Amino acid sequence: MKLREQMPELTGATEWINEEVKMDELKGKATLIHFWSVSCHLCKEAMPEINELRDDYDDDLNVIAVHMPRSEDDLDSGVIRSMAMGHDITQPIFVDSEHKLTEAFENKYVPAYYVFDEEGKLRHFQAGGSGMKMLKKRINRVLGIEEK
Repeated sequence: MKLREQMPELTGATEWINEEVKMDELKGKATLIHFWSVSCHLCKEAMPEINELRDDYDDDLNVIAVHMPRSEDDLDSGVIRSMAMGHDITQPIFVDSEHKLTEAFENKYVPAYYVFDEEGKLRHFQAGGSGMKMLKKRINRVLGIEEK
């Protein structure tokens, strides 16, 4: 995806965990979509910081997890649910076992983070396990929050 492109429709999930999200429910609020996988060590390391963003920006930011399998072993729904519980992933999880959303985003990485503004336009993308300060900075910018 390129900056300023519209967020793809959230369709093609093999299942939703925690709750299903419709596009019209995201309107008027910035959105963080993060891709992760049960077999991704960096994803597990980053999850507490993602959960912190989810909790800190609860009123201002939609947070959606997208489980992107990297191998056949990553397709087990029970393992995905178990890891979600074990890592306190309470935000909606789009299980993308057929890579439909992954392809719509043209995403190749886990973890990967996409920040959309309240109009659903991509404002920031980053991949990899580090750079959480940068991610928070970009979220603050999209939300119009002054940094201290």
